[in-house]
Parts: sequence; structure tokens; C-alpha cells
Amino acid sequence: MTAALRMLAYGAGADQCVEYCWMEKSTSVAAFQHFTREIVDLYLAEYLCAPTAADLKRLLAKFERRGFPGMIGSIDCMHWQWKNCPTGWAGEYRGRKQIPTVILEAVASYDTWIWHSFFGMPRACNDLNVLAKSP
Repeated sequence: MTAALRMLAYGAGADQCVEYCWMEKSTSVAAFQHFTREIVDLYLAEYLCAPTAADLKRLLAKFERRGFPGMIGSIDCMHWQWKNCPTGWAGEYRGRKQIPTVILEAVASYDTWIWHSFFGMPRACNDLNVLAKSP
């Protein structure tokens, strides 16, 4: 679990866990895959699902009362620094601050439920390009 959390929190590679956790690279990768599978299994039913008909009805009614008919949430794009960006990709992912970043697009409702996310677009793209390529 320590290897998986270090890989997620700090962006550490599996080979970096060899020295810190005394685990081989393949064991670190297997632990990471097992950890992420368990997280998905744990939260899939409640938090990682598409909105139900009741959810959509509730959200549409709430936003209609606020003067936004047909809206279920707000979209936003966030730019996150990519500390371990491969050198060959650094130019494509470099933004105006000259550091590599990736873009996370998310649609969230007023009650902070995230209904859609799309991650990994290069920083060189603007928000309209991200929206156009988003599923």
C-alpha cells in the first residue's frame, strides 16, 4: 500500500519504490494495480456512476429554479503541473509558465458531485480544444 500511495501522491515511478519500500519494480506495479482496482470496486456503485433519471430530474429542476434551464452542472478545466514529464513530451505539455502541465476537465453539480472527467490533454491546448476532444 505504501508503494501505491507514493506512486499516486508523489508521482514516483515503480522503480523508485525499490529503494524506499524494498520491493521489486514488478511487485510495486502489481500492488499499484491491486490498490486502484480495490478503490474502483469500493466506490463504483455510489461515486463512479452515471447520473440516474432521478439525479437528472433533481439537477434539472434545481438549475431551472436558478434560471439555467437544461443545465446539470458546471464545466471547468484545471491545469496541473506534471513533475515527472518525459523529456520528449515536455515541449507539447509546456504552458505559458514554461513548466509541463496536463489538463483535467470536470463537470460538477452544485452539490460537488463530479459527473464527468477527462484527464491528460496537453497544456498547449486551450479550454475550447479540450471541450472539442472530450468524450
